[in-house]
Amino acid sequence: MERRLPVATHWGSFVAVVDSDRLVRIEPAPGDPAPSPIGPGMVTAAEDSARILRPAVRKGWLDGRPPARGADSFVEVSWDEAITLVSDELRRVRSRHGDSAVFGGSYGWASAGRFHHAQGQLHRFLALGGGYTDSRNTYSTAALEVILPHVIGGHPWSYQSRMPMWDEIAEHCELVVAFGGLALKNSQINPGGLARHQTRDLQRRCREAGVRFVSVSPIRGDAAGFLDAEWLPIVPNTDTAAMLGIAHTMLVNGWHDEDFLRRCCTGFDRFASYLLGELDGVPKDAAWAAGITGIGREVLVDLARRLTSRRSVVMVNYAVQRADHGEQPIWMSVVLAAMSGSMGLPGCGWGAGYATMDATGVAPARAFVATIPEVPNPVPGFIPVARIADALLNPGEVIDYDGMRLTLPDLRLVYWCGGNPFHHHQDLHRLTRAWQRPDTVVVHEAWWNTTAKFADIVLPVATSLERDDFAAGFSDPHVVAMPKVREPAGESRTDHRIFAALASRLGFEKEFTEGRSETEWVRHLYEVTRAELGDEAVLPDFDEFWRRSAVELPAPAGPFPGSFEALRADPEGFPLATPSGRIEIFSEEIDSFGYDDCAGHPTWYEPTEWLRAGLAERFPLHLISNQPASRLHSQYDNGGNSLGSKIHGREPVTINRSDAAARGIESGMVVRVHNDRGSCLAGAIVSDDLMPGVVQLSTGAWWDPVQPGETGTLDRHGNPNVLTADRPCSRLSQGPSAHSVLVDVERHDGPLPDVLAFTPPGLARPDDHSNE
Repeated sequence: MERRLPVATHWGSFVAVVDSDRLVRIEPAPGDPAPSPIGPGMVTAAEDSARILRPAVRKGWLDGRPPARGADSFVEVSWDEAITLVSDELRRVRSRHGDSAVFGGSYGWASAGRFHHAQGQLHRFLALGGGYTDSRNTYSTAALEVILPHVIGGHPWSYQSRMPMWDEIAEHCELVVAFGGLALKNSQINPGGLARHQTRDLQRRCREAGVRFVSVSPIRGDAAGFLDAEWLPIVPNTDTAAMLGIAHTMLVNGWHDEDFLRRCCTGFDRFASYLLGELDGVPKDAAWAAGITGIGREVLVDLARRLTSRRSVVMVNYAVQRADHGEQPIWMSVVLAAMSGSMGLPGCGWGAGYATMDATGVAPARAFVATIPEVPNPVPGFIPVARIADALLNPGEVIDYDGMRLTLPDLRLVYWCGGNPFHHHQDLHRLTRAWQRPDTVVVHEAWWNTTAKFADIVLPVATSLERDDFAAGFSDPHVVAMPKVREPAGESRTDHRIFAALASRLGFEKEFTEGRSETEWVRHLYEVTRAELGDEAVLPDFDEFWRRSAVELPAPAGPFPGSFEALRADPEGFPLATPSGRIEIFSEEIDSFGYDDCAGHPTWYEPTEWLRAGLAERFPLHLISNQPASRLHSQYDNGGNSLGSKIHGREPVTINRSDAAARGIESGMVVRVHNDRGSCLAGAIVSDDLMPGVVQLSTGAWWDPVQPGETGTLDRHGNPNVLTADRPCSRLSQGPSAHSVLVDVERHDGPLPDVLAFTPPGLARPDDHSNE
């Protein structure tokens, strides 16, 4: 008999149809106006051949041979032996090298559950065990997270509650200029879960209200067709130059908001000297910007006129800051909004990340929802998140970070849980070399993806369909039940159960579990949420919530700290949390750092790799490795929706029609994308929806090297991070610069190698190993 159970994911809420513990299908939840196609595709992956069914240990690690991670077979072992191996290795590394030698990776989205949150479980376990080296910031927004507290104050993510919401834009705004576009595909997701998708309809409401949109992006599809957006194709990585040219036009014509700049900002005079060329002899006018960006001078002048004569919003997307000097377009977008005259007006001003998640611009915040309790980490040291390969390759090296000097630790044990570094890190061949350095790599995984294949000890984990939990998304006003849909595959266990077993061996099980079972933890966290809201009648009791599947949270009361409206009305009474209490157009603090790649005000720096660089003679195409439409990062690349998007089993790459014709490439062909760092195969899509000189290959295809461990080896599957540079965007944030990369593309007319990304490595049973 079929049963219907709610399913909550980062890409929305669904209904699972189950028959005798077999997952039959996944349907959109009733009432979701724009359900994601990722959900139904989860069925394909639920029982595919890539599932990890038993604990496994790399054969060479068991035999004590030098590391050959990624190119070795595995031996399946019992859970008892696996727990012994991991606990003994943690003891050994801590006693010989100190707690800082343990790296608690777990960068990644994992599942949407509040209790079964992989990163929270791992960090709680490692902190109770003595501590670990942590990472700071995210691959998605590292530059933004570091620069914004200097410029507008507050927590790095506090801007989400301070920028105009879509409904306010519809009511009050006339013009939206979006640098990096507003790709609707990205709004499928929300970290932590999502009851229903709203961004599409909110955007549509803005257009119906008469709001005009301008999308400044190399890709036409970065704005939905119904927006009727004016498309301004821009040379990648030149958004800062475009904004400077617009700002110069505002300044010399006297169109800028002098009153707001004087009362609510600091340092505009010093920035204006740079803008006018008084510091370097180069006026940053529209003609100068046109020569860099490819956007015509008159177009930039007209944009300056419209921004200052209409109620406007300057938007900047996350993609533009994942590049060389990625702090600059974020900083400059705030300055441009401050100059425009709309900053701090209702529904107008500035914002970042719109349409990046179905949360940004939908609601300013969400009421408190409890999650697995944190434990203070006894180890104070950390690394910037994108510097993991640097730390492994160069322990002891000193690097800059946000005014600090950090010494990279000597990492001996890498413990990864809930993420996929062989998806999100740049220059995978360099990461492979770095990955051979630690003594041991422990990974929790549900599938034999690349990270699992590059581990020493692999512990199989239950998926979000195989455990009880509840979800609550970022700024989403709902709590959604996540009942177990099916039993865990094979011998897989939850992360919590694994860590509880390890904690028992290491002597702190009571502290880790607090004496609660997993079911008791889920119920406890829900009841903590009820109590924290102050009136338990706001939410029903747990049993009633579980029966309903979803309940709505009360809206947090505003206004929120750091309001630009309050700043505009009374800058003395409502200062920002910056040294001046105002928007820092010039930052004395950043200037004091003395960085040659991040001055005290927004500045144009030429990227290392871009279409005007000398390297473009050899590699004349700029690669955009944006987020995929068919999955979340690399999650469910083995799901039906992602598999259905492949061409000859490879990730699709989009190329402009003129560039394709010059290379004899047609849609449906397999092509080789390459540069000096690596190469990959992909399936070609020829299109006029991106500008000439640009190719687009989404992230997230599971890396599938022909010769694992061999530098430069061909990737059969289409992972763009074999091509990207592992280069920090600046000394300030040390963030990734994935979008600053040049490549070329050519037809692949030879035999096609089989895609083995979803094929498990060689596996042997314990008795097979013992007889050798």
